[in-house]
Amino acid sequence: MSTAGKDIICRAAVAWEPHKPLSIEQITVAPPKAHEVRIKILASGICGSDNSVLKEIVTSKFPVILGHEAVGQVESVGPGVTCVKPGDKVIPLFIPQCGTCRGCKSPDINFCDKNDLGAKTGLMPDMTSRFTCKGQPIYSLMGTSTFTEYTVVADIAVAKIDPQAPLETCLIGCGFATGYGAAINTAKVTPGSTCAVFGLGGVGFSAIAGCKAAGASRIIGVGTHKEKYPKAIELGATECLNPKDYNKPIYEVICEKTNGGVDYAIECAGRIETMMNALQSTYCGSGVTVVLGVASPSDCLSLNPLLLLTGRTVKGSVFGGYKGEDVPKLVDDYMKKKIDVNFLVRAQLTLDQINKAFELLSSGQGLRSIIVCQPANESNSK
Repeated sequence: MSTAGKDIICRAAVAWEPHKPLSIEQITVAPPKAHEVRIKILASGICGSDNSVLKEIVTSKFPVILGHEAVGQVESVGPGVTCVKPGDKVIPLFIPQCGTCRGCKSPDINFCDKNDLGAKTGLMPDMTSRFTCKGQPIYSLMGTSTFTEYTVVADIAVAKIDPQAPLETCLIGCGFATGYGAAINTAKVTPGSTCAVFGLGGVGFSAIAGCKAAGASRIIGVGTHKEKYPKAIELGATECLNPKDYNKPIYEVICEKTNGGVDYAIECAGRIETMMNALQSTYCGSGVTVVLGVASPSDCLSLNPLLLLTGRTVKGSVFGGYKGEDVPKLVDDYMKKKIDVNFLVRAQLTLDQINKAFELLSSGQGLRSIIVCQPANESNSK
């Protein structure tokens, strides 16, 4: 029996309030309206940004369904949708691509004006929600909300991918693309250059892989979890440094080791101190620093202009500079073994184990846990 045009009752992990575990609830997912797509979520990665929402580092309205890094299958589409059809395998996009705004029209910008990162409405474009639970509407995160068996997104926020793509490609929806693209697209790392990557989590490891792919001759991984060093070396780091091992700032250590500083520094930790260390670890005449880490809204990066006057630059990057149209090619590259995302996967867990996945992320033990959803069957429609 088709579920198109009907409500779907399924399970989702709801964050009722910050600083509390997620609750597995039965929710109702309404049918997609015009230019909307309802997706059966197959798998979703646990990202540090989701944890930042729970910790109120990233602003969001509550109650909310978190998650923005997923792979799924189109269940139904609303009127006017032409980019995908039921049955297509897709990756939801937390950075949409409307194709008409200033950002979308520029080949050098991937930040679409119709994103919900800044607006923080937690709603669909018509300012309503497609989720209800216990009689009240539930907000969405970044227009995606993937910690659920079904979600609804705008048609500008979905990328059709290879139907044979495995569950691991959900990580292309954020973590891998963010780090890898920061090196390739934002920093534009050059062959033979020197790099430093601050923060050895999933994004940091992906940044190391990007630096290696770009041909960097020296890649320094910076992090305090020494058990991660072997994997960093395997991915391309030439050495790893622990700031706690030195009695002076780590940027001084890096500058001493690299004849005045690295060519590129990529910051993936989200701390002001780390951002400053990354900036100061670059060569004063031409160093490029890319900031990826998400800091608290109350944090401010305060620096002396002289740090930039002689030639350094600081750049931000979201989703590694990739547009939605780039996602299918990234998946194709993965299928052809030109890139790899499997190194990010620590464990595959069920939706019921989602709080365990957050615990692993917070402890620094893991990189990414993939939540494998078990979608509601057709009998759950009404």
